Amino acid sequence: MANPKKPPTPRYGIAELYGHCLEDLSAEEIRRLASAPRKSEPCPFRVAVCNKSGGVCSFRLYQPDGPLGTPADETIVSLCPQRFREAGTIFDWVGKELLNCAKPTVIGEVPFLLDNAELPDDDPDAVGQIDMVLIDESKPALQWCALEIQAVYFSGEGMPSQFSILREWLGPGVPFPDKNRRPDFRSSGPKRLMPQLQTKVPTLRRWGKKMAVVVDLSFWNSLGPMDRVADVSNCDVAWFVVSYDRSPKGFTLVPHALHLTTLERAVEGLTGGRPISLDVFETNIRARLPKASV
Repeated sequence: MANPKKPPTPRYGIAELYGHCLEDLSAEEIRRLASAPRKSEPCPFRVAVCNKSGGVCSFRLYQPDGPLGTPADETIVSLCPQRFREAGTIFDWVGKELLNCAKPTVIGEVPFLLDNAELPDDDPDAVGQIDMVLIDESKPALQWCALEIQAVYFSGEGMPSQFSILREWLGPGVPFPDKNRRPDFRSSGPKRLMPQLQTKVPTLRRWGKKMAVVVDLSFWNSLGPMDRVADVSNCDVAWFVVSYDRSPKGFTLVPHALHLTTLERAVEGLTGGRPISLDVFETNIRARLPKASV
């Protein structure tokens, strides 16, 4: 007897397109946004047009319902760093907690390393500059903190095939994602964010300055456990974790939790997990050797 066909498993797909919740859009609106040329649609989170190809702001998990996708829950994963700029909420939150200033001045992309410093070949700006510096201009002396924003990359198939479906979508609802794609927390954390912290925080610590890191709840939950400190004065890294409330108008960014850690504990959390035993490691090696070599 032939085995029954395995039912489709949940897949990650587009949650927001150009700031609009995909689930709330009509089929006509989906087709229009999916067909929009690059740099033609406004970004609702910054005073400019969206400069991303496709305009995907976030992912969410969908359950299969025939050809349709039904959201598995109301959790979304931020794919674009601009998503965190909604209403300036994070800047006010960080300013209040680290500078005692509710409306800090924000300066973006401040150079941090000298031009002749050795930088990663694939992305020299990754550690060569600080995303943003927040300043309390009400003080006579310069009072500031550093801010890094970390969205999540995705792995798996590219998006062109999904957009081909959306450009011809007649509804109702939204299509179930056509390929397997998932948030890549490992690339976003240990491979991207951790080198930034290891490069920048030691200097900031010597200067007596704090590093604020903004991530969403999905990213935070992917990290390993971190011992925390009780007071801002004892931390190196202040983790500002945001979540998103669902409403008839889409998703709204809201502060979720503040976690204070040292650099060393942050690195442990970003590394995640715990080493396996030597016996288990060597068993895995033997299992991969040709039988004649074992």
